[in-house]
Amino acid sequence: MTQFVMPTRRALLSGVFATSVSLIGGAKAQATWPDRPVRIIAPFPAGGSVDVLVRILAEQLQNRLGQAFVVENRSGAGGNIGIATVASSPPDGTTIGAATVGQFSINQYLYEHMPFDADREIVPSTLVWEYLNVFVVASAHVSATSLAEFIDWAKARGKITYGSPGVGTTPHLSAALFSTRTGINATHVPFRGAAQTIPAMLAGDVTYAVDNLASYTSMIASGQMRALAVTTAKRWPTLPDVPTMAEAGQPDFVVTSWGAFVVPAGTARNVIDRLSAAMLQIAADPAVQRRFLVAGARVIASTPEQANARAVSERPMWKEMVRISGAKPE
Repeated sequence: MTQFVMPTRRALLSGVFATSVSLIGGAKAQATWPDRPVRIIAPFPAGGSVDVLVRILAEQLQNRLGQAFVVENRSGAGGNIGIATVASSPPDGTTIGAATVGQFSINQYLYEHMPFDADREIVPSTLVWEYLNVFVVASAHVSATSLAEFIDWAKARGKITYGSPGVGTTPHLSAALFSTRTGINATHVPFRGAAQTIPAMLAGDVTYAVDNLASYTSMIASGQMRALAVTTAKRWPTLPDVPTMAEAGQPDFVVTSWGAFVVPAGTARNVIDRLSAAMLQIAADPAVQRRFLVAGARVIASTPEQANARAVSERPMWKEMVRISGAKPE
């Protein structure tokens, strides 16, 4: 089983020119950008991990660039609906998308018809975050306190369910891979986001999730959810008592996800560069770093070329994950 980890710097920088994305926009340069309020499309529901992180960044961008950055949630189809909205928006610097690895490198292997072309209709400006998944159960409905106990408990029950924020998302692929490798009989229940998954788990309608930590931090802290493992190579700083998947008996199970700010193709290059430069400043701020860490993520930044290179270089990896998991649109 191949270990899925973040690519090296060399991998990020290679293949930049292998994509047909044009990073030079045809629109008239906007030297004063932003000169109007900017909306950031979050392609998942309010309250989920993407929404939590985007709102932190919107606040930071507003403070640094002097204009309002308003978050608009457009969820559905594994994030495709929201990013399609970005792709069809005027390339005038007033619309940004918070795309995830799903819209860049996964969904094209799941959906027969994509509502946008990731190589031609959206342009990445900068990477913005990287986060892990955490294996969680509802404390009131699952007695297991370790992953090994959970596997035995699940096999004894015969049939269970797992939730995710949509088909082909990293939580879906992670949970599907877990059920396949352990031999438990688990059925996928897709939701629009963690804001719907969590109530279903608390009600006992969904058994487990391997979902983004940012969505579950407060639930774990309150004791309503129990974290059994994290999908990182090392233990997460804010969950020092929670083992990694390898420590919990599931080796070669390192899965992290990431997000990037994108704009419609044709957006002026100086807008793309200024957004990237602002993120480099934000990512270097220790206070922002701490907020992200508590939320279950790391704030990162990059050049447009590095963001594009990561998307391209990871596609073979995620294509194989889709194949192994057996994920199909539902």
